[in-house]
Amino acid sequence: MTHTRFAFVKAGWHADIVDRALQGFLELIPEADVDVFDVPGAFEMPLIARDLARTGRYAAVTCAAFVVDGGIYRHDFVAQAVVSGLMQAGLDSDVPVLSVSLNPHAYQETDHHDAIYRAHFVQKGREAAQAALDIVTTRTQLTSASEPAAA
Repeated sequence: MTHTRFAFVKAGWHADIVDRALQGFLELIPEADVDVFDVPGAFEMPLIARDLARTGRYAAVTCAAFVVDGGIYRHDFVAQAVVSGLMQAGLDSDVPVLSVSLNPHAYQETDHHDAIYRAHFVQKGREAAQAALDIVTTRTQLTSASEPAAA
């Protein structure tokens, strides 16, 4: 395992579900290599992700949120804005910004749905950790391949 640091940003809405993504993430990447940041909601993640990426301290930034239909606002617009913002943060900073931001079509606050999404977020956290590790490896290989050979 590399000694590279990773940032993990998690939204506070539905923290009992969202925090499970961090649990899965830490199954693959040691906790000592991860800095965790809390934000109020999903909408705040792109700005913080960009700021963290620009510090130069992180090989990748992973963000987790659960955007559900609260009946008051268009959650699908929020989810789209968040994912687009995270992608833009990565492109602007040249640091991978990964998303574990889920927007289910049918979520009800029942024990059954909560259990399903808690388990799903653990799996998505594992997948994000693997993606972070893979992209660090690929970028390291690309950098090594582009370095001139020693004379």
